[in-house]
Amino acid sequence: MKSVVGGEIKGYTQLQEESRQEALDRLREAAEKIGANAVICCRFDSNSNTIGDSVTAYGTAVTIEPRN
Repeated sequence: MKSVVGGEIKGYTQLQEESRQEALDRLREAAEKIGANAVICCRFDSNSNTIGDSVTAYGTAVTIEPRN
């Protein structure tokens, strides 16, 4: 649709942002379940072939300790 009309589709942009936030929330929860308190090298992967896009966030769960 965008290629026909051009410009930004604001509803679609908002849907993508919400999907990224949900993916980050799931990533945080998964990290907490294994005892991590941070995630580094976080990336997103999405399938934008259809309107019902799926967004996945992945990264490395770590435990950060303060310096002594």
